[in-house]
Amino acid sequence: MSKGKLKIHSENILPIIKKWLYTDRDIFLRELISNACDAISKVKILRDQGQAECKDEEFKIEIHLDKENRTLTISDTGIGMTSDEVKKYIAQLAFSGAEDFVKKYQNEGESDQIIGHFGLGFYSAFMVSDKVTIDTLSYAKDAAPAFWECDGSPSYTLDEGKRTERGTTITLHISEENKEFLEEDKVRAILTKHCRFLPYPISLNGKQINESEPLWIKPPSECSDQDYIDFYKVLYPFEPEPIFWIHLNIDYPFNLKGILYFPKLNRHMETKTSTIHLYCNRVFVSDNCKDIIPDYLNVLRGVIDSPDIPLNVSRSNLQMDGTVRKLSSHISKKVSDKLTSLYTSDKEAFVKIWPDIELIIKLGILQDEKFFDRIKSCLIWKTSNDEWSTIEEYLERNKEKAEGKIFYHPDEKHTSHFFDMYKEQGIEILFAPSHLDTPLISHLEGKVENAKFQRLDGALSDEILDKDREKTVLDSDGKTEAVQLADFIRSHVDSERVEVEAKSLASDSVPAFIVIDEKARRMREYMSLSGQELPPGLAGKQKFVINTNSSLIQSMKALSKKDPTLAGEMVSQLYELSLLSQRELDPTLFATFLKRSNEVLEKLSAMAVKST
Repeated sequence: MSKGKLKIHSENILPIIKKWLYTDRDIFLRELISNACDAISKVKILRDQGQAECKDEEFKIEIHLDKENRTLTISDTGIGMTSDEVKKYIAQLAFSGAEDFVKKYQNEGESDQIIGHFGLGFYSAFMVSDKVTIDTLSYAKDAAPAFWECDGSPSYTLDEGKRTERGTTITLHISEENKEFLEEDKVRAILTKHCRFLPYPISLNGKQINESEPLWIKPPSECSDQDYIDFYKVLYPFEPEPIFWIHLNIDYPFNLKGILYFPKLNRHMETKTSTIHLYCNRVFVSDNCKDIIPDYLNVLRGVIDSPDIPLNVSRSNLQMDGTVRKLSSHISKKVSDKLTSLYTSDKEAFVKIWPDIELIIKLGILQDEKFFDRIKSCLIWKTSNDEWSTIEEYLERNKEKAEGKIFYHPDEKHTSHFFDMYKEQGIEILFAPSHLDTPLISHLEGKVENAKFQRLDGALSDEILDKDREKTVLDSDGKTEAVQLADFIRSHVDSERVEVEAKSLASDSVPAFIVIDEKARRMREYMSLSGQELPPGLAGKQKFVINTNSSLIQSMKALSKKDPTLAGEMVSQLYELSLLSQRELDPTLFATFLKRSNEVLEKLSAMAVKST
């Protein structure tokens, strides 16, 4: 058996770094600016420990573009490097000067000031450059400046530099195919996206880029409502003001700061893609936090910043691990705590913002058991009494009349004859207009004890029947009047699709209605949500219920002896009118329905004129 060490040659690694490490060439500027910030943070830490002399007003990063000479220069007033340090930190690939510094000078809280991790960021410069030079002077007393030059090959030169003040100047000789990075607008856009919240002044051709202070690093007690609103406008300048926000400031079991905003929702808002900005030590990483933010919180806006977030080597994406899952769970808890606190302290304010938080709460309940347990006490529904109620409150108020049933209707603005029938009997009704309410209702039936939801047109309930007026007298054929009426209606509808029942309803004003089985309707709506159609075999028959106490039904039955054709047309019209009132009429039948409407009206008008 033999042992050996893997040999890695820089001539093989450099092309990989230049071409494949970063998927976005813009990243080179973020990496170099981050290194400059680290350099300043290092000398600041040394100053605080009495090992260096410098003032805060000295700290700055300057970027200069020279289109004529095709150079992009980044200069900082940071710690600088000696010739030996250039050999150690620049000439050795993947040797992180940041990590080396933290190990040497680590104190509580200071490690969070350092951005770099992997020691590869500097080499991103070669993605856009033919040549890169470094002119640097260390903070150390009597240090000599060093000058490093490399054209992207494994060879470099190291000589004495010309810099006279502490810090580092990196000059990129931009390649012809990347000359877009000499355009000021292009570079300004990259800096604004990635670096506008970094802690030291950054200027491009003399104009400062990062004038806005990141609000999330301040204690919540020092932030006013207007501060939060103004900062939201910085992040999302074209959106309306948020309805409220959560300021995150977590030290244990991980370090995380941020602000999550609840936006004013609109129908064009994308709910499947996160638009929360992810930062690591104030450096922009991504505008997609889908692994940190649960799906049901994707509508939120804002910023999350954490040095503990595990990033890939290019610092462009998250790497899933236990920390990310804990972050996700903790953020979910913070959101639910905020919502329940608002509901408990100010229900009126909670109700006012309900249209903007309803989606979050309902999706969260469906997707996350822990979120459901925390938020269930503030899941509210508008009722026919013009009040807002939880399911438990509804059941308690209606335990005598509803007997464990929760009667609901899908549309508050477009009520039907069902609504009036139940209201007349003193039944309280919940409104469930959301497309999420069907799966939510099924979910709640398995969670809330003794809760059974019933859509008003999903069953023929005893609550709307008048059994004292049932037509039970038998004719010579042994049929009751109710059976005769049902036979008459059945003879004029498609009996293969429609089941006819004649019932004594408490309300005389409703001649007929359609009942669609609750389970079948829910199945159909589930399929619709997933873009599928319910197979015909599962749809079942519609139930067409006619009211034996309706004068219209009685008149139609009498008319059948005098004008059976007109009576049949009126039955068809009543059936399709019932479908239409419940939004169940096939659109392809609408033209026929309108035509028959006119014909029936004409015949009835003619009969009325003839009888006068």
